[in-house]
Amino acid sequence: MNTNEENKEQKINVDGEEKVTVDETTEESAQNGQDDSQEETQEKDPLEAANEQIEELKDKYLRAVAEFDNYKKRTLKEKTELILNGGEKTIVAILPILDDMERAAASAEKTDDIKALEEGWELIFKKLKKILESMGVKEIETKDADFNVDFHEAIAMVPGMGDDKKGKVIDCVQTGYTMNDKVIRHAKVAVGQ
Repeated sequence: MNTNEENKEQKINVDGEEKVTVDETTEESAQNGQDDSQEETQEKDPLEAANEQIEELKDKYLRAVAEFDNYKKRTLKEKTELILNGGEKTIVAILPILDDMERAAASAEKTDDIKALEEGWELIFKKLKKILESMGVKEIETKDADFNVDFHEAIAMVPGMGDDKKGKVIDCVQTGYTMNDKVIRHAKVAVGQ
């Protein structure tokens, strides 16, 4: 028998006509082949979907890493600029005071009026304090204040001041300052014992 005859079964009708039909085993194998290919496509679809999702997540991850690296570089650059040029605002604000001091020093050579010189220096000093206050710098109050380690540094203890002066600031040797409520220099004081 040839291959066609193997795959076909000949049946004869009652009338004697020969009828060719597809073998049942061949039909089953054809259906199994279709089922296998459907299973493979079904198996490939979740696999392909997972691979696509992995690629998508990988792309998002790489973009996030690149964005974070750019952020780090940008903030490092900004920080470096801030360190190098951060005092610019302060210097620009103090330059007019420097100009006033130069004019006062030049006029001191030409005049003998000490009172006028003192007034000029006093005006320059007040102007400097006003500019510093506008930048958030304030003087730490020490007059008749209780000794506070957060703001004061005791450099001397003065005995025999009486009970009412015990633990109080007697004298300020060096003025302390705060900037935006943070101590930038403690006041050096003498404290009653």
